[in-house]
Amino acid sequence: MHIGNMACALLSWLSAKSQGGSWLLRIEDIDRGRSRKEFADWIMDDLHWLGLDWDEGPCYQSERSVIYQEYFDKLPVYPCYCTRADLMAASAPHASDGHHVYSGRCRPAEGKIIMPTEREPAWRVAVPDRTISFVDGRYGLQTCSLADEWGDFVVKRANGEFAYQLAVTVDDALMGVTEVVRGVDLLSSTAPQLYLYEALGLKAPKFIHFPLLNNRAGQRLSKRDNSMAMDALRQQYSAPEVIGLLAYLLGIKESAAPVWPEQLIDGFSIEIIRQIPNDLVI
Repeated sequence: MHIGNMACALLSWLSAKSQGGSWLLRIEDIDRGRSRKEFADWIMDDLHWLGLDWDEGPCYQSERSVIYQEYFDKLPVYPCYCTRADLMAASAPHASDGHHVYSGRCRPAEGKIIMPTEREPAWRVAVPDRTISFVDGRYGLQTCSLADEWGDFVVKRANGEFAYQLAVTVDDALMGVTEVVRGVDLLSSTAPQLYLYEALGLKAPKFIHFPLLNNRAGQRLSKRDNSMAMDALRQQYSAPEVIGLLAYLLGIKESAAPVWPEQLIDGFSIEIIRQIPNDLVI
């Protein structure tokens, strides 16, 4: 983890605890090529070191494929044989997050025949031409035209792995999640997830997004910022020092004095998240 991940963990932990709720740990390891058990172990060790212990879990998505298949079978899906080059050529990336809006090239239609190829297809859910509206806990009313801003999106990849949108929707519903706190980079994903909740007859949680931490150059922090990664921070600072810095950056405290997470619960509310400045620089 890096300090941006920790900011998200701290905010969601405090929001749950301040409302008398439970904080759930889910390991989103459905991408087998990029996921290893030691990565999950490192995450859990970092959270425990910070004092951010979970009430339920860990739940591993890699162990839930049978469950995802059950819900996949309920959706209006169709096979898509498009290559990455096909997708890139057919549409421009969406302005908000860079994903490509699907053109509908493989979508079934009267008089249209898509011939299978030797490659395995991805599976897309056919979305209606409608607008999804929701109220975000920080950014307020949001609207999204599914057809124009997403198009038919992938719910199962060509390698047989289920896509993020389907997996997190099913998991949040089955795990009884009532509130999701995450970075604003995932704000645009909320609309397709809400469509899946509706299509599957599942109850959606509330969503709260918050600004991302940036470096001095105005770039979003990532795993490439080694000085802000947990392994580097743990060598230089104590857990209360890291939590104190995060609390100061997020406007929870007026100073960066060391503090444990449980000392921040009293007085914490969603209003604090609403007041986080858009420009967070470390």
